Amino acid sequence: MKVRASVDGLRNGSRRHRAGESRAGLLIGAVVLLAEFPSLTTSAQAQSALPPVTVEAPAQRPRPARASEQPSRRTQAVPRRQSAGNPAPAPPTLSERAAAEAAAQQAAKLGYRAMPSATTLRSGASPLDTSQAVNVVPEQVLKDQLPRNIDDALINISGITQTNTLAGSQDAVIRRGFGDNRDGSIMRNGMPLVQGRSFNAAVESVEVLKGPASLLYGIMDPGGIVNTISKRPELYQHGSVTLLGSAFSASKTGADGLLDVTGPIGDQGLAYRFIGYGVSEDYWRNFGRHREMLVAPSLAWYGQDTTVQLNYEHREFIYPFDRGTAFNPVTKAPLAVPATRRLDEPFNNTWGTSDLVQASVEHRFNQDWKLYAGYSYNTETFSANQLRVTGINFTTGAETRSNDGTGSSLSNVSYGTSYISGAFWLGDLRNEVVFGGDGQYRTIYRDTLIRQTTPAFNVYNPVYGLIGPGTTASNTDSAQTDKLGQWSLFAQDTLHLTERLALVGGVRYMDYDQIAGRGKPFNTNTNVSQDKVLPLGGAIFKLTDQISLYASYTQSLKPNSTIAPIGVVIDSNVAPEEGVSYETGVKFDLNKRISGTLALYDLDKKNVQTTKTNSVGDVELHTVGRAHSRGVELDVTGRLTDSWALIGSYGYTDARVTASEDLTLLGKKLQNVAMNTASLYLVYDFGTALPGQLRVGGGARYVGDRPGDSINTFFLPSYVVADIFATYETKHQNTPVIYQFNVKNLFDTVYYPSAVNNLNVAIGDARRVSLSATVKF
Repeated sequence: MKVRASVDGLRNGSRRHRAGESRAGLLIGAVVLLAEFPSLTTSAQAQSALPPVTVEAPAQRPRPARASEQPSRRTQAVPRRQSAGNPAPAPPTLSERAAAEAAAQQAAKLGYRAMPSATTLRSGASPLDTSQAVNVVPEQVLKDQLPRNIDDALINISGITQTNTLAGSQDAVIRRGFGDNRDGSIMRNGMPLVQGRSFNAAVESVEVLKGPASLLYGIMDPGGIVNTISKRPELYQHGSVTLLGSAFSASKTGADGLLDVTGPIGDQGLAYRFIGYGVSEDYWRNFGRHREMLVAPSLAWYGQDTTVQLNYEHREFIYPFDRGTAFNPVTKAPLAVPATRRLDEPFNNTWGTSDLVQASVEHRFNQDWKLYAGYSYNTETFSANQLRVTGINFTTGAETRSNDGTGSSLSNVSYGTSYISGAFWLGDLRNEVVFGGDGQYRTIYRDTLIRQTTPAFNVYNPVYGLIGPGTTASNTDSAQTDKLGQWSLFAQDTLHLTERLALVGGVRYMDYDQIAGRGKPFNTNTNVSQDKVLPLGGAIFKLTDQISLYASYTQSLKPNSTIAPIGVVIDSNVAPEEGVSYETGVKFDLNKRISGTLALYDLDKKNVQTTKTNSVGDVELHTVGRAHSRGVELDVTGRLTDSWALIGSYGYTDARVTASEDLTLLGKKLQNVAMNTASLYLVYDFGTALPGQLRVGGGARYVGDRPGDSINTFFLPSYVVADIFATYETKHQNTPVIYQFNVKNLFDTVYYPSAVNNLNVAIGDARRVSLSATVKF
C-alpha cells in the first residue's frame, strides 16, 4: 500500500483515477451484457428474413470537390412508391440494415481489403489523399495467420524488425531503423498504451503510420507509430465461440477459448459487444507456461449524427521471462546447446494485470464538418523474477548469473484529445483541415529492484531447482521513475489547388515536462521543461482516381532523459532528440481490389545523447550523436483475382551512426536493424466449388542479418520462416461452423529475432500446430 500511495503522490491530485472502482463498475456491466446471451438463439432466424436492402461496398472518401455522404447505417430507408391497392412494406430496421451491410463487406474482408481507421491520421481521408505512408494489416489477415503478439502481426509490414522485448514481456518494434520498448509508439484507437503487450483478442486490425508522427502524436521516435484498432459493437445480433488446441511438440500443448458476442440493445442505435478470452499453454522450451485472461466489454451508440464509443479491457497474465541464448564472442556462433534449453530457472516469470478504459464521441455537424473527442486511461502492474546471465565460459560451460527481479512495477498513462475536421472553400480552392489539441500524463515506476549473487551453473550439464527467487533489494537501483507530461495544439491543412494537385501543411505547438531518476532515497537524474514548434509539409498529385504521387517533410521530437546517474542532471539546457524525414512515393488503390504504397525516405536523427569522462575524471554529457536511415519500402495487399488474395512487403533499410564522439560507434549499423526484409502471404478461396467454403494459404517472411550490439561485434544470422493455414466453413444443423488449421514455423527453423547483447539473444518460437473450431450464432 505504501508503494501505491507514493506513486499516486507523484501525480496531480485532480488527475487521480480510481481504477478499482472503474473496474468493478465495468465488470458489473459485463455481467449485464451476459444476460443478453439467451436471445442469441433467435439471431439466425432474424437474419434469414431480411428485406431486400441495397448496400454499397466499402468505398474511399469522395473526391474533394464533392460533399461526403452519410454512412449507410445512419440513413433511413425510403419505401418505394406503391400502388394504392398495395401497402408499402415496412422499412428495414437498424439491425437489419447493419446485417446486410456486414454481409456486403465480408467479401472485401476475405479479399484482404485494407480499410484504414480514421483514428490513425485523425481524419477520414483516403490514403491516396495523404502525404505519409500508412500500412494496414487487415482483420482477415489476423484471423488467418493467428499472430500471438504485435511483433508477429507486423511481419506483414515492410522495414520492421524486433528489438529488446525485455525477455518477451514488452512490445518492441523498430520502424525505419528506430524504436524501442516503452517508447510510447504503440496506440489503441489512436491513443497511447503503457501495457507491455498490446495485441489481444479485442484487436480487429493493426496499422502503421511510417516516419516522424509528432505532428499528430507529440513526443515520438522518428520511425512512426503502431495503431491497434478495437473490435466495435455492431447493430445486428451475432456471435461466435472458438476453442483451439495447440502443440509445439508432443509434450508441449495448450488450449485457448474465445467468446465474442455483439448486438443491439433496443432499437434506438445502442449496441454492445462482449469479448472473453483465456489461454493456458506450455512454453516451447524446456520449462515455462503461458496463462492469460481477457475480459473486454464495450458499448456504442450510433445516432443520426453522433457516435459514442466506450470500451474496457481487463487482462491478467503470467508468461516466461526468457532472455534466450548467448553468442560466442570469438566464433560469433550461438551457444552449442539445444534451442530448447534455457539458461535460467523455472521461476523466471513475469506476471501482472492491465486495465484499459477508452471513451470517444464523434459528432457530425453537417456533410463537411465533424468533431472528435477521446479519452484513454491505461495502467499495468507487474512483477518479474529473472536469473540474469552475466558471463559464460564457452569452453567449459561455466555460467555466472545474477538472481535479479522486479517488484511492484506500476505504469499508467492518461490521455485526452479533441479535434475538428472539415472542409471549406477559399475562393476556388478547397481546404480540408484538422485542428485540435491533446494532453498526456504518463508514469513508469518500478519500486523494488532485486540484485543478488548466486552460485555458478553449467550450461552443458544443467541442474535446475537448486536456488529460489532473489530477495535482496538494491536501494540504489530501486524506485525507478519516469514521469512525462505533454500538452499540445496542432493544425493541418490540405489545400486542393486543382482536382489533381494538393499541398499539405501543418504545425504542432508542444509544451512538455519530464522527471526521471531512481534510488531510495530518490535521486533526480532528469528534470526537463521545454516547448517546441514542429512543422509538416507535403504535396499530393493524383495521376488518376486510383494512383497518386506524394512527397512530405516531417519532424519528430523526443526529450533526452535517463533514470540512471551519469554525474549530471539532464535539464532544459540539453537539446532533445530531433528527427527530420524526407519522403516520396506512389500509392495505388486499383479497382477497390488491391492497394499499396511504394515509398522512398531519408531520415536523420540528431542530438542523440552520449557521455564522456574528461581529463580530470568528471562525466560530461554530450548531444553530438547522430543516426541516419534511408530506404525503400513496398507494401501491397488485396485481391488478385476472385480466388486469390495476398499481402506482401519488401523493405530496404540502411541505418547507421553518422556522428559520435565514441569512435567505436561511428559508422556502425544500428542494432537489430536488418538491411533487407520481405514477406509474402497468399490465400486461395475455392468459393462454391465444394459443399462448404474452403480457403487455404501460406507464406514466408525473410529478415536479413542484423547487428546484435551497438558496436557490431557480432551479427544475428538472416532467416526465413514459413507458415500455412486452411479454413473450412460448413453448417451443422443450420449452424455455421469454421474449422481452422495453422502451422507456424512450418520447417521448425531456429532463428534469432533480436538481441540485447551477446549474452541475451532472443530465440524465435519453434514449430506450432493448432486446430480450432468456431461456432457462429
